[in-house]
Amino acid sequence: MGAATVDRRPGLSIRLKFTLSYAGLLLLAGALLLVVVGAFLLRSGYLRTNESGAVRANPVIQFARDFAPTAAAAVVFLLVFGLLGGWILAGRMLAPLDRITHATRTATAGSLSHRIRLPGRKDEFRELADAFDMMLAQLEAHLAEQQRFAANASHELRTPLAISKTLIDVARADPDQDTGELVDRLHTINTRAIDLTEALLLLSRANQRSFAREDVDLSLVAEETAETLHLLAEKHGVTLETSGDIALTSGSPALLLQLTTNLVHNAIVHNLPRQGAIWVHTGVRPTTVVLTVENTGERLTPQRVATLTEPFQRGTERIHNDQAGVGLGLAIVKTITEAHDGTLTLTPRPAGGLRITVELPAAPGG
Repeated sequence: MGAATVDRRPGLSIRLKFTLSYAGLLLLAGALLLVVVGAFLLRSGYLRTNESGAVRANPVIQFARDFAPTAAAAVVFLLVFGLLGGWILAGRMLAPLDRITHATRTATAGSLSHRIRLPGRKDEFRELADAFDMMLAQLEAHLAEQQRFAANASHELRTPLAISKTLIDVARADPDQDTGELVDRLHTINTRAIDLTEALLLLSRANQRSFAREDVDLSLVAEETAETLHLLAEKHGVTLETSGDIALTSGSPALLLQLTTNLVHNAIVHNLPRQGAIWVHTGVRPTTVVLTVENTGERLTPQRVATLTEPFQRGTERIHNDQAGVGLGLAIVKTITEAHDGTLTLTPRPAGGLRITVELPAAPGG
């Protein structure tokens, strides 16, 4: 239901409702107490006999005349006390809610750095405030990540466009320049821009999880990837081995093929200059299937490895060759893994290189 169709008629505030409820409960309890006291006094005092043994005339009427003014004054006092006390108590009880409301409005205005940090013992309001603070922290981190991604993507897209413009300007200034070389360089730059755009679109598609699921055997995907990239591996002097068991999961065949291709491609281009090796293995666990890609290479610190799945991060200094990619390979792998409800683990090898493990839920009945 849209905001325009929601009933927004004004009503009583929560504080006023609490106040009236408190006052009403106190007034009811006081009235019952007065009835009990009155009944007790009536029974013990006004029903006594006089000296001659005769019962007083009209004891109820006499009691009502004597006790009613006192009872009325007590009821008025309870009503006033209940309203004032209820208003104060309700205000103190709802004070944490006011802080949460203020933080919500601050966040709505665009400030995600604000935190409630509600003091005191852990209760329902404290749990709500802590959950809200956690949500703000996650939103702030996500927004910062998106802003970095947008800035990096803009820079990466701007670079080939700026180079193309420079080449064209140089060609216009020098009509006698060899156009063949110019066309080749423009073709290379244009191809890189297209690759980057396609990678961004793939990343967006995986983030949205807009794909149909079907059973996929990761062992077959690994074999197809090895067949596709074996010439590139030979060019880099890298041996590529695949092994393992049938590993059925549920997901997108195209995205899981892209995931495996990115992992193996990354292992090829960020390997040893010669005599490098890559091992691709698939396995089955009780409730999951595992794809592992392990490669030789330079030694990496855990701190460096932790940043490799961030967009536009590249694993080695060899980022200017024609096989370095666009810096989204492992970022795409991470996104595809999360879209398939899996986990991605990167571990540096003691001898150098990297071990990457993708663990996905096993297909039902697989």
